[in-house]
Amino acid sequence: MTNEVDHLPYRPCVGIMLLNAANEVFVAQRIDAIAEAWQMPQGGIDKGENPVDAAMRELLEEIGTSNAEIIAEHPEWIPYDLPEQLVGRLWKGRYRGQTQKWFAMRFLGTDDEINIDTEEPEFNAWRWVAMSALADLVVPFKRHVYTNLVETFGDLAKTTETQISGG
Repeated sequence: MTNEVDHLPYRPCVGIMLLNAANEVFVAQRIDAIAEAWQMPQGGIDKGENPVDAAMRELLEEIGTSNAEIIAEHPEWIPYDLPEQLVGRLWKGRYRGQTQKWFAMRFLGTDDEINIDTEEPEFNAWRWVAMSALADLVVPFKRHVYTNLVETFGDLAKTTETQISGG
């Protein structure tokens, strides 16, 4: 017998890998997290909204600033399934998980511009981490997404001679 969840669609969503000047990645801990898990900013795409606009809006809504520029876009949409016990609790049970369009962005501001105490706060703590640490920080059901992102965007975190010399 096929599981009812298998027939549910994925929620279209964007994700942002925000890199600072030291090539560290922004992660935050969700207010509603049961476990000690961290994630990068992400959120749904509104009806009629394109992924780029959604990414900039989500950044502002979740961390209080959109002072960033897109430096790369993942070539594919990456889906993940929610654990079965969460399907009925999130998004009114309408989705089995999310399919995400990810963007790597360079943060152009300073840490004091980041404010997770937003109008509708989602996070209670944030920090910068090495890109290589991401998969170990996220909830297990998103681990394959973060591993894929590190493989795709990994070169962005490497300091090159060009970056050092400013040329």
